[in-house]
Amino acid sequence: MATVVAAALGGCAGDEPAPTFTNPVYASDAPDPQAIRVGEAWFLFHTNTPAANVPVLTSPDLVTWSPAGDALPALGSWAVGGKTWAPEVLAVAADRYVLYYTAASAATGRQCVGRAVARAPAGPYVDDADAPLVCQAALGGSIDASPFRDSDGSLHLLWKNDGNAVGADTWIWSQPLAPSGETLAGAPARLIKQTEAWEGAVVEGPFLWRRPEGLFLFYAANAYDRSSYAEGYAVCDSPAGPCRKAPENPILASAGRASGPGHASMVEKDGRTWLLYHAWPAGQEGAVDPGRQVWLDEVVWTDGRPVVRGPTDGPQALP
Repeated sequence: MATVVAAALGGCAGDEPAPTFTNPVYASDAPDPQAIRVGEAWFLFHTNTPAANVPVLTSPDLVTWSPAGDALPALGSWAVGGKTWAPEVLAVAADRYVLYYTAASAATGRQCVGRAVARAPAGPYVDDADAPLVCQAALGGSIDASPFRDSDGSLHLLWKNDGNAVGADTWIWSQPLAPSGETLAGAPARLIKQTEAWEGAVVEGPFLWRRPEGLFLFYAANAYDRSSYAEGYAVCDSPAGPCRKAPENPILASAGRASGPGHASMVEKDGRTWLLYHAWPAGQEGAVDPGRQVWLDEVVWTDGRPVVRGPTDGPQALP
């Protein structure tokens, strides 16, 4: 877990020391983190471990995280265990949550996206469908689903076709969701694929974030187990595109003790935005232990564009 200490951050004599934290905020293997806030608690979901299909962590402050069990104890009937990747959760009502997860399809052998429903944020979630929600088997499969609620209340689902599994292009896709969040509606749209040198052969791990300045598509790129893995963004006209990649990409790359940072998600707290992402300890890329740890750094918006203050491996103020 993160180191939390009281440290003076300046100010007048006699001021109470302001608490700080130091990355990583969760030092065990927890790839592809996404968090939601329910009341005063945060719930973080990440890729499977040997003990859980969808591990869930809880925190009161985004910094101190504690394991809270398996959000998805049983997979849908269509799925095979062992590769439950990149789960994300959307609250569709006060007592209804939808979990989107990637798992191996028994019918196709490819990774596909399913959905499961629960009455509480930590689950247990139940997938009662007999087929995946998205499964582009001919395009290598479908992974990394991310739900998005736009400012008009409309729901959308993003994902990536797993083209790198079959030597094909990897596209980020978007499609409207029904108000329940359980079924797709409308037609899918392709947003971006790998085109830039820093991206290598892969773009993945997408999420959308709406700001007064516009609609931002964040994504990870390059080989997940290399120091070249990094995070970038594009600006989109709508959830269906078109999207234009930022010339300053990548905006988060290996530095200090963080190697291969990416597959991020964003949260807002007290008007500030923070990026949750995973990173390997430098020099231990691809190692099972400790694996990909969870890091947290602030995103500031300069001239309407996101700037990540990180990777930061020194003390910083608590969110």
